[in-house]
Amino acid sequence: MSTTDTHLEFPCTFPIKAMGLSGTDFDLLVVEIVTRHAGQVHEGAVTARPSSNGKYVSVTVVIQAQSKQQLDAIYSELTAHERVLMAL
Repeated sequence: MSTTDTHLEFPCTFPIKAMGLSGTDFDLLVVEIVTRHAGQVHEGAVTARPSSNGKYVSVTVVIQAQSKQQLDAIYSELTAHERVLMAL
């Protein structure tokens, strides 16, 4: 199934990346938001990389996306959270 307003075909594997200030639980925050919309993530689906100076962290969660609406909901909640500086 494909949608007319995106070039993606669903379902598809899709990486969601969020960046924020380093903190011991930023990765947990991102995973919590993503799982609200995508269900449980598989082992190894979450990676975190600190910035070169360690002030920021980038968390990537790979999901099996089901629709553009699902991705929109994830990005909407991520970008609305005060600890998330950017979501890609």
